[in-house]
Amino acid sequence: MSTGIKFCGLRRKEDIAYVAELGADFAGFIMSPKFWRYVAPEDVANLRKGLPETTKVVGVFVNEDVSYVAKCINDGVIDIAQLHGSESEDYIKELREATSDKAVITKVFLIKSEDDVELARKSTANYVLLDSGVGGTGQTFDWTLIRDIGREYFLAGGLNPDNVADAVNRFHPMAVDVSSGVETDKLKDYAKMTAFAQAVRGGKYDTV
Repeated sequence: MSTGIKFCGLRRKEDIAYVAELGADFAGFIMSPKFWRYVAPEDVANLRKGLPETTKVVGVFVNEDVSYVAKCINDGVIDIAQLHGSESEDYIKELREATSDKAVITKVFLIKSEDDVELARKSTANYVLLDSGVGGTGQTFDWTLIRDIGREYFLAGGLNPDNVADAVNRFHPMAVDVSSGVETDKLKDYAKMTAFAQAVRGGKYDTV
């Protein structure tokens, strides 16, 4: 199975056009207002109209009220809720209940030790995302910690066109997630996004 691509921190119509052309599997929007990449739900709903149906829309939330995340799911604004804070297993259960169990959930884990890997392994979320920090740090973590995680995962944290092929070839994650690694002056860079997609796909990518 080939590794999927998630471009995150999308904000502009240009970003959406790049994602659509490159045929990314996931499009991520920061939906917690305290972050500078924040995009309001109504704007996400409009921007997603420019994406192919095959691209899943991911809303990224950091310690938000369950009701806010559930509304984004129930209103069809997003396909996947990515929880990037200290959300607990009880929070995940409550979110499923608030969406009549239709929520698709990715829980983010910041990997600093074997204990963090164990928490990710046991999570009841549909997916886990393994990262180095919050908010596009541009830093990788010790990838050797995740060799034996025993479940599929998104790999994030410091990925860019120069190192992502190594990550994919060594660890074969379900998908790779990038934001600041394909930006120039805090804007998505088409050339960097293209190079990233080519690196993940062995020098080739399929446009849609």
